[in-house]
Amino acid sequence: MQPRAIAVAVILVGLLFAQEATAEVQGSPDILVLGDSQLSFGAGKAFVALFESLKGDCGLARDTTVGVIGVRSSTLVSWTSRGKAAKGAICDVDPKWRVNAGVYGSLSQGENPYVQIGRGDQFQFCSPERSPLEAVFHAGNYRPDLMIMFLMGNATERWAESPEAALQDVRSFLADLPKGQPCIFMTSAPPYGEKSVRLRQKAQKNIEEAFAKAGGQCSFVPGFTAETVAENLGNAANFRRHASGKVKDPFHPTEAAAQKFLALQRDALCKAVASQLGP
Repeated sequence: MQPRAIAVAVILVGLLFAQEATAEVQGSPDILVLGDSQLSFGAGKAFVALFESLKGDCGLARDTTVGVIGVRSSTLVSWTSRGKAAKGAICDVDPKWRVNAGVYGSLSQGENPYVQIGRGDQFQFCSPERSPLEAVFHAGNYRPDLMIMFLMGNATERWAESPEAALQDVRSFLADLPKGQPCIFMTSAPPYGEKSVRLRQKAQKNIEEAFAKAGGQCSFVPGFTAETVAENLGNAANFRRHASGKVKDPFHPTEAAAQKFLALQRDALCKAVASQLGP
């Protein structure tokens, strides 16, 4: 290859990498929503739509931006642990799909919402010396006006069986938040089956009491209410189904169901947002 052709190729490659970097680094959203796979299976888009509709209300500016990151199987323990095994749900590469998270809103990567945490400048949450949650805020990576943590899932049995473990998780979570960071913790939407719902209600009671006992800066919004349970419990239309009509995924409401869930929670979220962003 001639020297001029080589120079042109180098420039083109440099421009390509610059374009990729620009696509990856889009700045911190005003509202950052973190959580588990319910965000990846429908609630992520629903949160973006909800906050679009709340702009100019609840203490939100009309130009508020929202970014969502939902990591499959993640719990408070995996978000707040420094140990490699404990934070594996966030930092290990998914063996089947090679990606483990869905991102939406201002953090969107384009048509395909799925990414692997630890790859790309926006998702450098994995380092030996800090937890993924610490890394979210490290060195100015993200400086949202409000952070919302939305999960339950894989922590259900741990919290349901042990109020002490729930309190330990809450204290670790609060310790990893920057001082004064406005925060809402919200338990995720009810699943399809009655046994799962009842266990999650017990877990929610323990984690809500843990937040009350630990104090700190976060508002708590219960995802399990009489209305949200009535909407999802045994309602096959709100979950992914086989062609026969039988529910095949009883733990992740569809996007339409997530929108219904957040509509039922709109007032409670609005109140919590206003409280967190108020003077």
